[in-house]
Amino acid sequence: MSFDRDTAVTGPRVLPFYRAVPRLMKDPVTELAKMGTEAGGQIVRLDIGPFRPYLVSHPDHVQQVLKTDWPNFVREGMFWRPLRRVTGQSILGEGEGWASSRKILQPLFTARYIASLGEDMADIIADCVLELDDHARTGRPVDGGSQMTTIVNQTVIKVLFGGRISPDIAERLTPEFATCATSIAFRLLFPFAPYSIRVPGDRAFLAAAKKIDEIVYPLVERAREQDTGTNEVVSALIRARIEQDGQADLRQVRDDLVSIYGAASETTAMSLTWLWSVLHDHPDVNARLQEEIDEVVGEGQVRPAHVAKLRYLRMVLQELVRLYPPGWIIPRQAVADTEIGGIRIKAGSQVLVSPYTSHRLTEFWDRPLEFDPERWAPERNHRPHRYAFFPFGAGPHVCLGQHLFYLMAPLVIANLLSRYRPVLTNPQRLTPVPGASVRPKEKLMLKLLPINRSR
Repeated sequence: MSFDRDTAVTGPRVLPFYRAVPRLMKDPVTELAKMGTEAGGQIVRLDIGPFRPYLVSHPDHVQQVLKTDWPNFVREGMFWRPLRRVTGQSILGEGEGWASSRKILQPLFTARYIASLGEDMADIIADCVLELDDHARTGRPVDGGSQMTTIVNQTVIKVLFGGRISPDIAERLTPEFATCATSIAFRLLFPFAPYSIRVPGDRAFLAAAKKIDEIVYPLVERAREQDTGTNEVVSALIRARIEQDGQADLRQVRDDLVSIYGAASETTAMSLTWLWSVLHDHPDVNARLQEEIDEVVGEGQVRPAHVAKLRYLRMVLQELVRLYPPGWIIPRQAVADTEIGGIRIKAGSQVLVSPYTSHRLTEFWDRPLEFDPERWAPERNHRPHRYAFFPFGAGPHVCLGQHLFYLMAPLVIANLLSRYRPVLTNPQRLTPVPGASVRPKEKLMLKLLPINRSR
């Protein structure tokens, strides 16, 4: 282990500048996880020049930061600045603004409400998958990541926003959100870089954020003037804002919508992207998953009622978000002097909670780097520390989109695997890259082999 001791505070391991920066430049997501696992889950202080955050990964420490002492660790500081430039002040904020948005948005993401969207969601996903038939007939490979993003985003837009967003507007929104999610990588790695200086990704980010505003603001304005009385998200938001605040502030509703879109789409799309490489590398898992879907769904259409019966698929998804948690890092800022695991943390310090690291700690996970859905088998009845697994965060700020994920992701997978046998045409070692969520740097090209069900 390449650590020094920090003499200014009691106890943390310190990764000095000349070791930390080259590793983070090379492969930031993987190397950050290694820094935590090499320290055995102990707190690590990263020396990145003027910026020295604490890396937190032990479940006991995670529990303190995200749950028991959460008011002392807020979503403020330089790590949040890149995201706030597009999401504004809503559920990704803090204080009264966050509490207000959470109160309004949470009813739209309960398990019951999401279940009520299931039939429409299943129809939309089936239509999206049907559009891939031409690729299957001609043998032309599809970009797996791009297709997952398209299917998920079209579903989110149609289900959550109803008919207020036309298909052509949806097609315009999808790449702009993807650009915002990917172009902030440099600022996430080096958040101390001044905003007066353009860094890689800034130009693309600002252009995409501008286009999002050009689409979303008129949408909100029209909805505010013409309440249709429906329960799609835009109308529900505006009515809730008027009821709570006495008015529907254009900027606030815009921030709420953009935050919802991110919470609902990014998590699912990126997790589904990783799946195809995993299934290629684990043909036994692929075969069992195909067998279960064939048995449960058969030759009919995939319906929400099938999801509860797809038990192995649920295990695969659990393992997928263990190894590739969409919220790969959770930044916080201490607002008062405190201690974590006996380490003194001064007010103003940046703390990085890392699910990507916690999910790989050998103290809590057997063979943590292996993809093994069987670890989630109900009969095993073994679960690690409650805060050893938190792919959607934890505590009061837990991600609103998790119920949507566990319905939408199975519907997408079951639709694809009941119609095709996807084959990865360019298998390779994938490099996780940072962004709003963790995604593979390389493209995953899929050849869709049609399933011949004729007897």
